[in-house]
Amino acid sequence: MTAGQHTLQEIMSQPDVWPSAIMAAAAKRASFDALLAETATSRVIVTGCGSTHYLALTAARLLRKSGVDASACPASELLLHPQSICLPDQRYLLLCVSRSGTTSETLRAQQEFKSNVGGPVIAVACDSASPLALAADLAIAIDAAQEASVAQTRSFSSMAVALQCLAAGQDAAASAPLPALCRSLLEDYAGLARSLGQDGAIKKFFFLGSDALYGIACEAMLKMKEMSLACSEAYHTLEFRHGPMAMAGSDSLVIGLISPAAVRQEMRLLREMAEKGATILAIGPMSMDFQHQVLLPADLPAAFAPVLYLPLLQLLAYNRAIFNGCDPDNPRQLSAVVSLDDI
Repeated sequence: MTAGQHTLQEIMSQPDVWPSAIMAAAAKRASFDALLAETATSRVIVTGCGSTHYLALTAARLLRKSGVDASACPASELLLHPQSICLPDQRYLLLCVSRSGTTSETLRAQQEFKSNVGGPVIAVACDSASPLALAADLAIAIDAAQEASVAQTRSFSSMAVALQCLAAGQDAAASAPLPALCRSLLEDYAGLARSLGQDGAIKKFFFLGSDALYGIACEAMLKMKEMSLACSEAYHTLEFRHGPMAMAGSDSLVIGLISPAAVRQEMRLLREMAEKGATILAIGPMSMDFQHQVLLPADLPAAFAPVLYLPLLQLLAYNRAIFNGCDPDNPRQLSAVVSLDDI
C-alpha cells in the first residue's frame, strides 16, 4: 500500500462529497431554524475535540454574524468545567460536532449537558447511525464524507460546508458553486502545494487567520503537525507581532489567510515577515503582491468562503508528510477516534 493514498484520495474527492453536505444542511434547514427560534433567548455552545473544536471556533463566529449568541469550547472543557461555561439561570443550546459521533469527550459532554442543563442538542457528524447523532434532538449527518485516514480532511470540510450553510440562513442554491470552486483550487494550485511542501529550506510553518478564519488556520496547523510531524503553529494574524514573529525567518513559511475585512492590516503583517526573510503564502479573494498566492473568488458571499481556504493547505500538509517520509494515512501515535474509559 502506498503511503498516504487514502489521504490524497480523500482530499481530492472533496468536490464530489460537498454536494452531499449541502443537501444535508438544506434538508434540516427548517428544523434548525425552528429550533433556534424556539430557544431564541438561549446561548449556543459549539463544541468538539481536536479538528472539530477548530471547526467549532469557525462555526461560532459565523453564527454570531447571523445574530446568534454563540461561543465555542472543547468538549473536554464543557464536561470537566461546566460551571466556567454555563452560567446559572441561563438557557443554552448545544451544537456538537464530531466526525465519528463516538468521541468519548463529546459524547459525555452531550450526555451531561442534557442531564444537567436540559437544553436542546444539535449534532453534526459523518455517521447518521452514531450515538451522538441518535441522541441529539436534531442531527445533520454527511455519511458520504466518512474516511479511511486518521487525519480529517474531507470530513472536516464537509461538516464545515454544512455549518456554513446553516449559519448563513440561505438555501442550498447560494452554496451551489462551492464544489466546482474547490475542484478548481485543487487543480490550479496542486503544483504550488507540492513545491512548497517539498521545499527542504522550509523548517517551520505558521498559519495566520482572523475572525472565522482563525479556526481554519488552526485546522491547517493541526493537519501539518499530524501528517508530517513538522513544526507548525497557528495564531490570530495580528497577534503574530506580539512575540511569535521572533521565531520566523528564512527557514519559515508564513501562511496568511487574508480576510476581506482586514486586508490592509493583514497584508502589512505579511510584508513585514517577508522583510525578515520568511517565505510568504497569501490566500484571499484579492490580488496580492507576494511571491506565492492563492486567489479565491471575490463574488462568493463571505459566509461561504472560509472552507475554501483549506483544501490547498491540506495538500501542503500531505506533500510535506511524503517529503518527510511520513504516512499521512496513519500518523504516529494517533487513532481515528479517541475513546476513553475514565471520562
